[in-house]
Amino acid sequence: MTSTALAATLFGPEDLRMVEHPLGKLASGMVRIRFGAGGICGSDMHYFRHARTGDFVVKSPLVLGHEISGEVVEISGTAANLKVGDRVAVNPSRWCGHCVACREGRPNLCENIYFMGSASKTPHMQGGFANYFDAVPAQCVKIPDHVSYQAAALAEPLAVCLHAVARAGNIEGKRGIIFGAGPIGLLTMLAAHRAGMADITVADIAPAPLAFATRLGASHVENVSAGEEGLKAQAAARPYDVAFEVSGTAAGLASAIGIVRRGGVVVQIGNLPGGQIPTPSNAVMAKEIDLRGSFRFGFEFMTAVELISAGSVDVLSLVTAERPLSTAPDALRLALDRSQSVKVVLTAN
Repeated sequence: MTSTALAATLFGPEDLRMVEHPLGKLASGMVRIRFGAGGICGSDMHYFRHARTGDFVVKSPLVLGHEISGEVVEISGTAANLKVGDRVAVNPSRWCGHCVACREGRPNLCENIYFMGSASKTPHMQGGFANYFDAVPAQCVKIPDHVSYQAAALAEPLAVCLHAVARAGNIEGKRGIIFGAGPIGLLTMLAAHRAGMADITVADIAPAPLAFATRLGASHVENVSAGEEGLKAQAAARPYDVAFEVSGTAAGLASAIGIVRRGGVVVQIGNLPGGQIPTPSNAVMAKEIDLRGSFRFGFEFMTAVELISAGSVDVLSLVTAERPLSTAPDALRLALDRSQSVKVVLTAN
């Protein structure tokens, strides 16, 4: 067994290096995983560009990566229903199970959470963009042989979107709009379709991702780079019941609040690199809008793995490029180019 791992390590804005890290002896109660695949997330891109995402600021070297899968190569102690050689999707969350949020059934809000590849705590929680990394058995969800590592790695973003759709409440037969046609926006669209939303508009300022949204089944797409006249006309004819704000921009949130009907629901999924988004509070008040946050996911991770394994959600339809883990810095730059990329996935080789 190797004693080091090659890991994509962030030192500062646009300073991502492939660094050999010592592995050390596997701690009791942990499993060691050989990297299979990893999806580059919007938060990874925020970290890469700004050394922060939302309120989470990188203060020491951080290994990126939380959309990950791989093969179990070592187990220390007991691991129920898990053995060396198992292929797994890795839930990046380790919940404590005993805080108030966990007891309320909202583990994504766990007060003591360990979330891989995150600077939300100091010392930072190291991620899985490494050819070997460690996890606890509860994070490992076995995948069948027909599911690729690339698909399994995308269980995490699908879980984010399943949670966001659940936060919207019962959307069956309703009309919705999604601001932001990146991977999370597109997966939110697929999740909303699955939950019975009858009509979904996707809005963005870039033509390439909007074309992708059309191919994946959006009812309508709107390029809002030059204004929102088309959206307003649609809303006047048939009001939107629910808006999902995925772009993480002040303009996106203002648009979502402005366009949704009186008494409608706005679900905030995206976050701003600087951590604050001004809110048109008077409109929230006067229209009596339910503005709901959506943060990560809880038990939806297992559901996401099941849906991918059953072929119910084709997560690989979003993948526009695959690159070896060893080229992670260049892969991040490719992922940032929205004219070329929707979803970039890192592979073991």
